[in-house]
Amino acid sequence: MSGEVWVYSESEAVASEVATAADDVAKGASAHVRMVDISSLRPTTRGSGARLLLKGPPSPEVSPAVAAEALARAARELAPLAILLGATRDGREAASRLAAKLGVGCMAEVAGLASDGQGMTGERDVFAGKVVAKVRCRFPAVATVKVGAYPRAVAQPADAQEKDVGPIPDQTKTLGREKKQAGSVDLRSAKVIVSAGRGVKKKEDLAILAELATAMRGALGCSRPLSSDLGWLPEEHHIGLTGVTVKPDLYLAVGISGQLQHVAGMKDSKIVASINTDKDAPIFQASDYGIVGDLYQVVPALRRALAARR
Repeated sequence: MSGEVWVYSESEAVASEVATAADDVAKGASAHVRMVDISSLRPTTRGSGARLLLKGPPSPEVSPAVAAEALARAARELAPLAILLGATRDGREAASRLAAKLGVGCMAEVAGLASDGQGMTGERDVFAGKVVAKVRCRFPAVATVKVGAYPRAVAQPADAQEKDVGPIPDQTKTLGREKKQAGSVDLRSAKVIVSAGRGVKKKEDLAILAELATAMRGALGCSRPLSSDLGWLPEEHHIGLTGVTVKPDLYLAVGISGQLQHVAGMKDSKIVASINTDKDAPIFQASDYGIVGDLYQVVPALRRALAARR
């Protein structure tokens, strides 16, 4: 094996986070990190390791199947110790395909990565975040790194190496494309988050929470129903087990009941405050501060209190 830990993600921002995790693995394995790009994707500029460009796939939009095949062809020849991918939708699919092609173990959605030189260990939430399990794979191995679990690596100049992996036919057939509604902020980097739940009666009422978030110099998030079910906010605002994992200095949950799936995405916040009409709402069990009250009365009062302090 080459003594390298490879990093790949179709997202440059996620690749930068995965690079930080790869540094921890590389230190324990006396290896170094190499960022991997495929075909004509924009080269990864963030990260702490050198860059490897896999040439062959002709399309600038590489599907998970093509990414897995390209990585597998290169790995069979160059034999990295580990390949870490971001746990995005595409990354999870690519990782499972890659591990199957190489016949190696795959750790899913892990954080807290480390290495003892023979393999790597990681931690992952199970039972909707109620339990943290420690998992281990011997080298060579594949893993997907939980998005939002690591800070982004500091960009450093790096040497680039190219490798031709040959043409890879993409058997995926695109039937059509629709532009995805994009989020206006990166919740993972927000220091303050005001998050909306089903207690908000209609879409237009999100404006009062957005105003509060702005006054607190924060960002607006939401629970799954508001994004996935109602479509009131883009999916990038969804915080939870199947959404974004956040760790702000202050997390204000407004009208959120506090189901385990949501709490799993914000439980590492430094301070959690909640507003809910139900005094027995589960969110209060995960909160440092709680207000039992109607958000339509409490939020404007908070807004006025902030304005009075200026």
